[in-house]
Amino acid sequence: MLWSSPAYAFKVGLLTNAKNTYIAASNTGSFIDGRSGKSLMTVMPMQVCAIKSNGTSLSATVNGQTYDLGSNYIVIKTTKNNYLFAKGKWYRGNLIVFNSGSGVTVINEVDLETYIMGVVPSEMPSGWNIEAHKAQAIAARSYAVANMGKRAKYGYDLKDTPEDQAYGGASSETIKTNNAVLKTKGQVLVFGNKVIPAYYHSSSGGYTINSGAVWFKDLPFVRSVPSFDGNLPKRGHGIGMSQHGANVLANYGYSAYQILGYFYQNVKLYNLNVSL
Repeated sequence: MLWSSPAYAFKVGLLTNAKNTYIAASNTGSFIDGRSGKSLMTVMPMQVCAIKSNGTSLSATVNGQTYDLGSNYIVIKTTKNNYLFAKGKWYRGNLIVFNSGSGVTVINEVDLETYIMGVVPSEMPSGWNIEAHKAQAIAARSYAVANMGKRAKYGYDLKDTPEDQAYGGASSETIKTNNAVLKTKGQVLVFGNKVIPAYYHSSSGGYTINSGAVWFKDLPFVRSVPSFDGNLPKRGHGIGMSQHGANVLANYGYSAYQILGYFYQNVKLYNLNVSL
């Protein structure tokens, strides 16, 4: 079945089983018990709070004072259009922190489009052609939807690293790449009746490869094609869209949709709200 709920909260794993984490908010931050909804504490704007596991719960240290939060699962929120800080970066949406029993796990909870805004400039240079950015946005959105729940055993959907997709939150956003996400809002690639995991990589060294050369079987929506990045060494698995090749094609005048149709075969464009 097609995934068709764009308001769904997407969960991105920032830290897994870490010793501790440092949290801040650009405006007043609220710590809420993620199970009962009870308000636990408030932190002032730009006030750094250290959170770590405390037996079976979590503790928070602010200005040298340590508080037992009495919960092992908290949600940290701030006011609309403000940001939360973790792992050295600023993020939109909420932060979830829980005691996994092996340390502290930190998750950024955002809507899908906000997630893609943090992926595109993390995966592709912001100075590249906007048609390449649009192709990247659609590929990344497709990959995310097709892989929702991939890391469910850790409490989130995807990691924030290239092991899934690089994601830098609001700190990585640019006006240009956000515009590419906005222009492709909700658009994904479909093969049959399923959103595809639109695999991509940096460069192929001349030709992309069939997935069966790397994984267990050939996927019906990718095949080996000239990658238009022949002057670059192979970087990545070589399957699906070459990011450098996409930018070259964009500079030749190809649209995002022509680029995607070249690197992914027999796919259709679908909008998560309305089929195109």
